[in-house]
Amino acid sequence: MQFVDEASIIVEAGKGGNGCLSFRREKYVPKGGPDGGDGGHGGTVYLIGDDALNTLIDFRFQRFYKAQNGQGGMGRQMSGRAGEDLHVKVPVGTTVIDEETLEVIADVTEIGQVVMVAQGGRRGLGNIHFKSSTNRAPRRTTPGTEGERRNLRLEMKVMADVGLLGMPNAGKSTLIRAVSAAKPKVANYPFTTLVPNLGVVKLGMHEHFVMADVPGLIEGASEGAGLGLRFLKHLTRTRLLFHVVDVAPFDESDPVEVAQAITHELGEFSPTLAELPRWLVLNKFDLLPAEDREERAADIVRRLGWEGPVFRISAISADGTDALVQAAYRWLTEQRQLENEDEEAAERAREMRQRMEDEAVARTEARLGRKRRKADEDDDDFDDDDYDVEVEYAP
Repeated sequence: MQFVDEASIIVEAGKGGNGCLSFRREKYVPKGGPDGGDGGHGGTVYLIGDDALNTLIDFRFQRFYKAQNGQGGMGRQMSGRAGEDLHVKVPVGTTVIDEETLEVIADVTEIGQVVMVAQGGRRGLGNIHFKSSTNRAPRRTTPGTEGERRNLRLEMKVMADVGLLGMPNAGKSTLIRAVSAAKPKVANYPFTTLVPNLGVVKLGMHEHFVMADVPGLIEGASEGAGLGLRFLKHLTRTRLLFHVVDVAPFDESDPVEVAQAITHELGEFSPTLAELPRWLVLNKFDLLPAEDREERAADIVRRLGWEGPVFRISAISADGTDALVQAAYRWLTEQRQLENEDEEAAERAREMRQRMEDEAVARTEARLGRKRRKADEDDDDFDDDDYDVEVEYAP
């Protein structure tokens, strides 16, 4: 199945049913009076989080979703049937944005979470509501109101515990293949990974965590270069980042400068994301002579000024990967336990996640705004104003 993490859809709630204009007409019941019933309310459109979905591809084929209209009122004071609500399933981790206002309507982060995105129309009133002592035969009713209609943008962020960060060809896909059952494409050229890949890392019975591999970043990614701006948002849902650095790049670039560029792009995209716990993973050590490995690792750590955990691995041979995932699992377990036992720690974690989410949303809104402005500038269609010229006729 193709991975799709962005989609635009149109949702429309049902129209409310009209009120009925009717009078009681029965044998032996003179002057029966008004008996027009009310219409039914229009159906409302809801989005509901579903953990069985992991892509938005279905929304590429069906883009219009409409709830049922309310039924009109009837005589004998019978009300119309209310329109059936429409529940649309979306993957957990979906952000819902109004394309007209760029307002974030909701963030679906839990299984079964229900979000209303289009309110159904109100029912119309029948003429029975308008009778009075001075108006015994009212001919007044009210129509049902139109249902709400919205253009929505859905953006999905993968839900993972650990995110892989690094330049193209740093070995992220090879690493996730080595420690999980995920099988992303691996090749000796950049940008082999075009969509995020999720892998479940199993260490034993009931011991596992989810790892996310996102497309590699390049300089300028926070401004939209390469695939970075589109996929950096996925890292905001992780707890821990593995900064994968190629210690023996084929283009002979400086690993330290590459790592610093990635750190800069991370901070430009989201300063809070740059504060997320990050471990340095030095990859492809098998390509270095054995006598040079320790010296090369120490030089990289020293020049980066790195003070966090450092791991030396060779992803293709799985050398050192077991120690890496074991340490990650212990850290994740301790972090969850700390948040369960310490309310202040849990609140700090929630605040940090919310800040990352807000910064990612701001980046998304800015990107959509730029796309809209560019579309307006490139619009060469004729409008009515194009013909707004003054014509003088000669006598």
